[in-house]
Amino acid sequence: MNKKHYRKEFAKYTTLNVLGMLGLSCYILADTFFISNGLGADGLTALNLAIPVYSFVHGSGLMLGMGGATKYSIYKSQKKQNNMNLAFTNTLYMYGILALIFVLAGIFLSRQITTLVGADDAVFAMTHTYLKVILLFAPAFMLNDIFICFVRNDGSPRLAMTAMLAGSLSNIVLDYIFIFPLKMGIFGAVFATSLAPLISMGILSSYGRRKENQFHFIKTKPALAAGRSILSLGVPALITEVSSGIVIIVFNIIILGLLGNVGVAAYGIIANLSLVVISIYTGISQGIQPLLSRAHGTRDTANIKNLLRCAITTAAVLSCVFYLLINFFADPIAAVFNKEHNAQLQEIAISGLKLYFTAIPFAGFNIILSVYFTSTETPIPAHIISLLRGLFIIIPAAFLLAGLWGITGVWLAFPVTELLAAGLGWIIYLRHNRTLP
Repeated sequence: MNKKHYRKEFAKYTTLNVLGMLGLSCYILADTFFISNGLGADGLTALNLAIPVYSFVHGSGLMLGMGGATKYSIYKSQKKQNNMNLAFTNTLYMYGILALIFVLAGIFLSRQITTLVGADDAVFAMTHTYLKVILLFAPAFMLNDIFICFVRNDGSPRLAMTAMLAGSLSNIVLDYIFIFPLKMGIFGAVFATSLAPLISMGILSSYGRRKENQFHFIKTKPALAAGRSILSLGVPALITEVSSGIVIIVFNIIILGLLGNVGVAAYGIIANLSLVVISIYTGISQGIQPLLSRAHGTRDTANIKNLLRCAITTAAVLSCVFYLLINFFADPIAAVFNKEHNAQLQEIAISGLKLYFTAIPFAGFNIILSVYFTSTETPIPAHIISLLRGLFIIIPAAFLLAGLWGITGVWLAFPVTELLAAGLGWIIYLRHNRTLP
């Protein structure tokens, strides 16, 4: 593939996926804005406590979608039609099992999960409502993630973007209607969020009738080997999403002990804005994934290296822009989500934004490198990077740094973690790169 062509494809896929992921991240950001304005600091705290469960549901969908679609893209480049259909079919088998588990958890365990995430009496009812609805709608969230991944890898990134944006825009409109005119409270917010994947899938459903659609469900028994391969390639996506939820729980517990509910509300602003910024890096990585998998399937090593270089350079430039914006506009950004004009919340959020977001250049690098390894069927390094940044470094760092420097240490735990993970990830990549032709 010549340089002009791969750059054109890179620009097309990453731009469309970044736009789609930005829209998708508006699920939570819209909730943050409307809940903070309609339900105050307690509503914002409840939302932040519930986000880990949403992250787990969304991460499970991405695990199946990214893992299955990566195998599908590789088989497609090798023109193995039966294997392409087997990858899609086995992805749906595993989806059915996970969807049932989430629904049963929503029916029977939602109160216990609410207690587990740290909700106190002041916010228990709102947190429980949000969690239960998310779990009951988990099948829709997951299936939407799967279809978006497969449609993107089948050569239709524009349709995938359109579906994501349509779902997200509908969520914003319905959020406003349900919370303000209809006064449905926290249930209105989560119900609007839960309808979004249904709207998205309504748009994606047209793809099944198109001639260019090359993935189909076939009658076959579940294949254990195919399932293991899909899960292995998709686990880093799950780890990334789930670990972000676990980190939010840990940070909430630490901040509750340091500053109480107002501190958690301030962290809610930071965490939700972080989801939007991280979604851009996720969009870049998911944009290059079909291209990397296709190049890997045809053993085009030169194109693989070129795509990775373009992705990392793009992420680095965007990181500089984002941090400058956040650093200079931290005050008005925090004020948007602080309708009650709580001076303590404002001060905590401003300080946190400036420290927390020093991590974004390293986070972008880690996300892209992890997807690079999974896209080229080298999942172990991706597992290592995801586990280090998501669990094994950040949680001990949060407790250690909080013990040393209080809330400042909490904000610094994220950049310290991403920096260390990026350093190790670079070493792993250099060693891996020596083995390539």
